[in-house]
Amino acid sequence: MAAAAGTSVPTISKVLSGRSDVSAEMREKVMRAVADLGYRGRAGRGAPPSARPAMVELVMSGLEGTWANRALSGVERAAAAAGVALVVSVAHRDDDAWLTRLLDRNLGGAVLALVDATPEQLATLDAARVPVVLLDPVTQPPSTVAGVGATNWAGGRAAAEHLIALGHERLGIVAGHRGHLYSRARVDGFRSAAIEAGLRFDETSVVFTDWKRGDAAERATALLTGDRRPTAVFACSDNIAVGVYDAAEALALRIPDDLAVIGFDDLPEGQWLRPALTTIRQPIAEMGEAALRMLLRIMAHPPTNSPREELATDLIVRGSTAPLPR
Repeated sequence: MAAAAGTSVPTISKVLSGRSDVSAEMREKVMRAVADLGYRGRAGRGAPPSARPAMVELVMSGLEGTWANRALSGVERAAAAAGVALVVSVAHRDDDAWLTRLLDRNLGGAVLALVDATPEQLATLDAARVPVVLLDPVTQPPSTVAGVGATNWAGGRAAAEHLIALGHERLGIVAGHRGHLYSRARVDGFRSAAIEAGLRFDETSVVFTDWKRGDAAERATALLTGDRRPTAVFACSDNIAVGVYDAAEALALRIPDDLAVIGFDDLPEGQWLRPALTTIRQPIAEMGEAALRMLLRIMAHPPTNSPREELATDLIVRGSTAPLPR
């Protein structure tokens, strides 16, 4: 592997043990060699798995917002029940400093929540024998990596079926980032129900945003001022739904009389809206608990196949959806 990376064996060791005295360029070369060759080192810098500290890390893409708080509470609850200490850190976008810190701590394992880890980063953790569970994977993970998520496709389909049952035929979606796995799954599930019902549903029926309220309002405005204005909109998160409410207010559209809106997440913010938001509930705290319990099982008994688990979503009906007016 040192030959493949064009470096020395001690440098390989430094990268896998989280040492910071390696250039970013060399670290990338080593990680690429690790991924290409499928290298796996000794656990915990030589220590057997049973001798590793009873401490795990939760790496999150950010700590702001209700989603992060609920995920953190679920992971912490499961860790406390198991008597395991928990370290929390943030993985900033386009920065692999979180990986170096994680390797340096010599922990028992890690849960990565909404962290878009690259194949090279995941291979490096595997080479360092650091078990990992992805909580709500952002992109399609390798088959060798364990993960916990929600039934996003089924949730998107349930949203469409609810609106169709209310008589809506002109449907629209304000989706999250195009590249995010859970956003695509929600859109695909919604689309499948619309097409099955014989409704017209093409690319003009979907707009994409970056999950932020302001951008969601802009994209929703574009959708609602198009040639074929939808009578019902599926927002792929409750935060996006707030942006849809903003757009509807600016266009003098009444919810649900002129526009039905359904979200996804069931965060408290949705209940604060007027009217309260109909949404698809995903059990975020329970997903966090499941991810931590899965990690502990992997740490105790490494499986031959990486487990995957999806927790069920549920439709929560409130005041933002209603039958289509005659």
